[in-house]
Amino acid sequence: MNPSSSTTGGAGSDDNTSIRRNSNRPKYSRFTQQELPACKPILTPKWVISVFLLVGIVFIPIGVVSLLASRDVVEIVDRYDSVCVPLNSTDDKIGFITNSSIDKTCVRTLTVPKKMKQPIYVYYQLENYYQNHRRYVKSRSDQQLKSASKRDDTGSCDPEDRVNGQPIVPCGLIAWSLFNDTYNFTSVNNNQLLNVNKNGIAWKSDRDHKFGKDVFPLNFQTGPLIGGGKLKNESLDKQEDLIVWMRTAALPTFRKLYGKIEVDLEAGDKINVTLLNNYNTYSFDGKKKLVLSTTSWIGGKNDFLGIAYLTVGGLCFFLAMAFTVVYLVKPRQLGDPTYLSWNRNPGGN
Repeated sequence: MNPSSSTTGGAGSDDNTSIRRNSNRPKYSRFTQQELPACKPILTPKWVISVFLLVGIVFIPIGVVSLLASRDVVEIVDRYDSVCVPLNSTDDKIGFITNSSIDKTCVRTLTVPKKMKQPIYVYYQLENYYQNHRRYVKSRSDQQLKSASKRDDTGSCDPEDRVNGQPIVPCGLIAWSLFNDTYNFTSVNNNQLLNVNKNGIAWKSDRDHKFGKDVFPLNFQTGPLIGGGKLKNESLDKQEDLIVWMRTAALPTFRKLYGKIEVDLEAGDKINVTLLNNYNTYSFDGKKKLVLSTTSWIGGKNDFLGIAYLTVGGLCFFLAMAFTVVYLVKPRQLGDPTYLSWNRNPGGN
C-alpha cells in the first residue's frame, strides 16, 4: 500500500469529521421533522355538507333567540345638546356653555313606548368624544388614586397636575373633564318624583382595588380653567360617578351609567326630565344624549349578535344545500385514499 495515499485518506477522513461537527443541521427527531401522528381528515363531499349543515342548524336558532331578546329591550334615546340652547345663543353655543351666569336648566318630556320593568338604567351618551386619545388616557395617576401617601405622585398628570405648587387629587385630564350634566325625573301621570339610585353603578373591582378609602379630593377644579364637574368631600371609593368616568371608552361614541330607576313604567307614561346642560361638547362638535333602557339576559339592546349568527348560519345552510345539489346532479368520483402519502410505507411498498 502506498503510504502517501494512506496519509491522504486519513486527512480526508479528518476533514469530513470536522465538517460534520460544524454542521448546523439539527439533530433528527420525529418532532422537528413533523413526522408525529396527526389527524389528516379527507374532505369528502358528505363530510363538508354535514359540517355546513350542522353549523347552520346550531347558529340559526341562536341568532333568532338573540335577536328576539334584543328586541324585547325597551330603549328611549333623547338628544338634548342642541335643543337645550336658548334661541338667542344658537349662534354662540360655546359662549353660552362657558358663561356660568346663564341658567342651564332644560326640561324634556319623554314618552314610554312599551312597559319598562325595573331596574331601568339611565345612561348619558357622548359622541365624537375621543377618550382613547393617547395623551388623555395617560393623564392620570393610578398610585395616587389608591393611596393617600402617593398624593404627590403627579408626574403623569400634566397639564392638570398641580395648582399653586400643590398637588391636585385626583390629578390628570380624565378626572378634570368629569361629566357634570344632571338629570331629575318626574312622572307626569301622578306627579311623582322618580328617584335615581346611583349606588352600585361602578365596577366592584374598581371601587375595592383602584380607588382608596383614605384618598380625598384636594385642590380639585380650583385652577384657572375649570373642566367638568366637582367632587364631594368624601373618599374617592364612594364617588361612583368619578369611578365610572375614569374607566375610559375605546370608541368615540360611548355610554356611561348614570344611575338606576327602580320602579316600573307603563306604556304611554310621560316623564319630565329636568336637566342641567352644563357639559361643554360644543367646542368639538360633540353630541349628548340621555338614554333610558331595560336589559335582557343578553344585556342591552344590540341586534348585531343575533344578525351575525343568522348571517353565518344562513350562509352555511345555503352552502350545504348548494353542495348537496352539485353532489347529486354531477357527482365526482373520489380517488383511492390508500395512495395518499401518509398511507404508504416510507419505502414506497
